[in-house]
Amino acid sequence: MAAAAAAAAIGKGKGKERVCVTGAGGFAASWVVKLLLNNGYIVHGTVRDPSDESKNAHLKKLENASEKLQLFKADLLDYNSVASAIAGCEGVFHVASPVPPSKVPNPEEEVLKPAVNGTLNVLKACAQAKVRRVVVVSSCAAVGVIPNLPKGKILDENYWSDKDYCRKTENWYCLSKTLAESEALDYAEKNGLDVVTVCPSLIIGPLLQSTVNASSLVLLNLLKGARETIENKIRHIVDVRDVASALLLVYEKPEASGRYICAPHNIKISDLIDMLNRMYPNYNYPKNIVEVDYDEATYSSEKLQKLGWKFRLLEESLRDSVEYYKAAGLLE
Repeated sequence: MAAAAAAAAIGKGKGKERVCVTGAGGFAASWVVKLLLNNGYIVHGTVRDPSDESKNAHLKKLENASEKLQLFKADLLDYNSVASAIAGCEGVFHVASPVPPSKVPNPEEEVLKPAVNGTLNVLKACAQAKVRRVVVVSSCAAVGVIPNLPKGKILDENYWSDKDYCRKTENWYCLSKTLAESEALDYAEKNGLDVVTVCPSLIIGPLLQSTVNASSLVLLNLLKGARETIENKIRHIVDVRDVASALLLVYEKPEASGRYICAPHNIKISDLIDMLNRMYPNYNYPKNIVEVDYDEATYSSEKLQKLGWKFRLLEESLRDSVEYYKAAGLLE
């Protein structure tokens, strides 16, 4: 009942609402902060070091930041620092999550525990602060890693990645997202906390921060021809600005509940390269595209669209990404 009452209250007087965004300096989180500030919210952003201009200068330059953005030094594994940032907030956007390198010596300590325990610390602090709604950013990685799916299967929010299969294949990122999201929803149910989760696919788009993030490298590497041979898999893509709008939508809509897949574009690598090549013919795209003998599942964002979510055309996201990379000197 507490969660239902909280949901009913959301949307009232949002102009003065105080909300917290974890990992505020990151790729998606920066756009969430920007959107919140533009919509009149007062924002608490958690960062590792508020005085580190190389990591946070872009946040301080955002419109309304000088009046409505406060950065908090926080480590998600340090409960007190998380609780200090969330205190006084009516809503929380938990965006921060570790993205492991390809080889992880100790996945339990380096990836799984930080993801799960960090999320639980955020939720416990939210419960203590009597936060009205928490939006947790999960991933399609928590939805579609399932062995022996039928060909052409369309996945919705009822599907979960197979934890045992993720362990067996050492897919630590997917396992971390699956564990963190399932623990978040379990905690919410047991403690009467209103939690909504959003599962984006590969996120592209222009950057606000100065460092290149892992998902942007996927597109950059295609443009640079970092690999001569590439498998013709399906890529599931969403624009970072559309992810930010999805998070705000599920926060503000009282009827939002449960999980939401945020993956509007499902496209084969060959078609993606063709699209890029038509717009930007002078880049060194992979020459050898190898067909694969399995048909990957695709994702449905229908539930999110029914809530009112709209998204950009893929061509617009690609163009804005490439133009940013060029302006930032990331492409020759």
